[in-house]
Amino acid sequence: MIDLHCHILPGVDDGARSLEDSLAMAQKAVSEGIGHILVTPHHMNGKFLNKKEDVIKATESLQIELDNRGIDLTLYPGQEIRINGDLIQDIENHNILFVDDEERYVLIEFPTLSIPHYTEALFFQLGQKGITPIIVHPERNQEIIDNPDILLPYIERGALAQLTASSYVGVFGKEIEELSAQLIEANLVHILASDAHNINGRGFHMKEAYAKLEKNFGSEISDYFSSNTKKIFNGDFLHSNPPTEVNHKRKKSRKFSNFMNKLVKRNEIGS
Repeated sequence: MIDLHCHILPGVDDGARSLEDSLAMAQKAVSEGIGHILVTPHHMNGKFLNKKEDVIKATESLQIELDNRGIDLTLYPGQEIRINGDLIQDIENHNILFVDDEERYVLIEFPTLSIPHYTEALFFQLGQKGITPIIVHPERNQEIIDNPDILLPYIERGALAQLTASSYVGVFGKEIEELSAQLIEANLVHILASDAHNINGRGFHMKEAYAKLEKNFGSEISDYFSSNTKKIFNGDFLHSNPPTEVNHKRKKSRKFSNFMNKLVKRNEIGS
């Protein structure tokens, strides 16, 4: 299994705090059947700045520790990039880590409460460069929670979206769990990833999420998500299922679960 979103690097953001934490996460990942992880520390989110060369070095160092301990897990350097107006310039200056070696896919995080007004124009510019933005954890963006169909135009124009495994299995509350299922049903999300930060409250839940996906939507959709992940990881072109509007639209008055509100207060919601 491949995990394309994980905060396993020690001491670089709000994920693993120490090498011991990283090793515990690695062992947990392997126990869930994960063999490959794209490490994705926060970048440009106003709190954390993880430069390309620093992430590469930190990934290499952690890989050495895993190999020395016989932990069968392969790491690859990446970034969870907060959307910003300098992204195109940073890409042109080779300051950005892509998901794949072909530099076709990049992980983009929206602010917690909104979608910036320039998102459509930025995504268009990325598309002109042959780059596909992957919107991470859309199910935890307040604007999308209030109106899930806001996501539809971005997907129709070629963006992809990554659903967090823990969201789908209910870690962030019932409402986000239900929204996650609605996004799957509407073909508005394309891959599952852990966004793991530790082995407790922000764990992997990948095995559980895939089992639930197969149970609720069938093996065809489960295989589709797994295949999409491999294609993105390898830099292959992906032909996604046509997106639709979300059924049973959620009321705009709905808010985050108590768990999510606590994370907002601790400035940890951006992950």
